[in-house]
Amino acid sequence: MRDFLDKLHEDLAKDPEQRARELSKRELPKRFYEVASCAQTEDGYSIQLDGRTVKTPGKATLLLPNRVIAEAVAAEWAVQQKEINPATMPLTRMANSAQDAVSERFEEVADDIVGFAGNDALCYRADDPQSLVDTQRHLWDPVVDWAGGLLGGRFVLIEGIIHAAQPDHLLSSFKTRISDETPLRLAALHTATSLTGSALLALAVKENHLGADDAWTAAHVEEDFNIDRWGEDAEAAQIRAYKRTEFDAAVLILQKA
Repeated sequence: MRDFLDKLHEDLAKDPEQRARELSKRELPKRFYEVASCAQTEDGYSIQLDGRTVKTPGKATLLLPNRVIAEAVAAEWAVQQKEINPATMPLTRMANSAQDAVSERFEEVADDIVGFAGNDALCYRADDPQSLVDTQRHLWDPVVDWAGGLLGGRFVLIEGIIHAAQPDHLLSSFKTRISDETPLRLAALHTATSLTGSALLALAVKENHLGADDAWTAAHVEEDFNIDRWGEDAEAAQIRAYKRTEFDAAVLILQKA
């Protein structure tokens, strides 16, 4: 299980060029179909490629919970060009992961998300410069306060990087809050948490307390502060845009699945 979670984290940390280099080392499958669509079944919605049903890497029929998500997954297949590139198919990858792995290892994945809450990025604050301190307070305090109210307590705020434990009852309450999610929604929550570094931001999106744009902005306070001071690096911008695509896929699942 640890290997599985490490793989999730490693995949999210890769920049587009790194992912492209890795994919170039092995031959991508050629596009073999004309039409990608979805079809309702007794158990959900499947993806059809010229009438042939898409399978997960574990050889099970890939099933989506509703037409909205299924159509979005089918659209990922439809826009593939001469080759099928999984790096450009975040919804498909999350659905595969949910069905093949998260469904079998639900507790471990949930615990990993709770682990983020115990060391949440929103609880670690800068002590200077004052403009950054103020921006963190403005964007982060409402989320931390809301999460504490939802979970029945107060999160500990820390200046600097020295770890301070969060109250056990808060983390237990967080675990309870996500324990009835579906494997697909839990996979999306894990993705959103990993990309933002904050289980509290992911929870806020899941609970419809924050929209995608607000959560993404809050997750990049320090990065945006440095961009304002030093300018934006082109490669970093490319990585951020790629991760935003992954994040938006997770948000779609959390909002629609």
